[in-house]
Amino acid sequence: MNSTYKKQGKRGLFDKDFASEKLSGIGNPLEKLHKVIDFEMFRPELESNLLNYNKKSNAGAKPYDVVMMFKIILIKRFYNLSDQQTEYQIIDRLSFKDFLGLSGGDKVPDEKSIWLFQDNLIKANLEEKLFEQFHNYLDTIGLFVNEGKIIDASFVEVPRQRNTPEENAKIKAGEGAELWNDNPHKKRQKDIDARWTQKGGTRFYGYKDHIKIDSKHKLIDTYEVTSAEVHDSQLTEKLLCDKEKGQKIYGDSAYGGEPLAEVYERFGVEAVICERAYRNRPLTEEQKANNRVKSKTRSRVEHIFGFVTQSMHDFFSRSIGFNRIKGGIGLINLFYNMFRYEQIVRLKLQTVTAK
Repeated sequence: MNSTYKKQGKRGLFDKDFASEKLSGIGNPLEKLHKVIDFEMFRPELESNLLNYNKKSNAGAKPYDVVMMFKIILIKRFYNLSDQQTEYQIIDRLSFKDFLGLSGGDKVPDEKSIWLFQDNLIKANLEEKLFEQFHNYLDTIGLFVNEGKIIDASFVEVPRQRNTPEENAKIKAGEGAELWNDNPHKKRQKDIDARWTQKGGTRFYGYKDHIKIDSKHKLIDTYEVTSAEVHDSQLTEKLLCDKEKGQKIYGDSAYGGEPLAEVYERFGVEAVICERAYRNRPLTEEQKANNRVKSKTRSRVEHIFGFVTQSMHDFFSRSIGFNRIKGGIGLINLFYNMFRYEQIVRLKLQTVTAK
């Protein structure tokens, strides 16, 4: 070999340790997460809902550890990978193995096992229970402070369907279940729950994630999922609760208007809503100034959507059907709260103490 170039080293006994140390120095988000979250807190809920305790014998293959499988779903969603790519990347990447506690000789769950675990998790509505469990943990250590909430919504796009005008008309009329009965393979690939909508001249196809967040720590307090055409304001009543009485609720102009004024009054909250300009009735300079003040707080919700879009590789989902999409969005919201909690601890944005 030409002596001009740097020599390649030989494989050594501590190569894995050196590689892990290098990854840690560069910045490994999974390692950072593992330092602050004890994933064993989720074991009782996962085992009680996903393990079969009614087996007549111990024959057959043993299941993969449920906490490890849950962490695989986190990897899949954080990097927005397909099931096949998730399996491949776990085999290929040292950082993924370290996060999952796998050694070189350990068997990695295949793509079918990953798909089945997530499907069973969503069928049991576990994403809701786990979100609530982690929410309660964050509340216990004092991270949900009643100093105001922000409400907003974001699109979750799905693969666009190519249907005939007649098929689309039936789907819109709520008769989509009657279609493609003669071709079950095709029917499984059709999403009859997603809807088209338009915003700012851009068309979207899919669903919406409606969220209410804590204005101080930017943690998701609660959420609702709908198809894309549902107006943001229609979920306001579901997002609010009685414990918010006396707090400020921030929102953009979509959350204004007389119908919602009654909702805000009933919950006893102070609505801080950006005002909207209308045709032939532009905003005054005073209204623009007020909107800028309101937006300083309201815009904090955009940090969440930005994190999901950039760090979690977008809201786009490959799943089909409302229930699977709802489950996937619930997992996005749960995992966002985990990563946000890690930031709060690492950056010392709040002293966390048990109540």
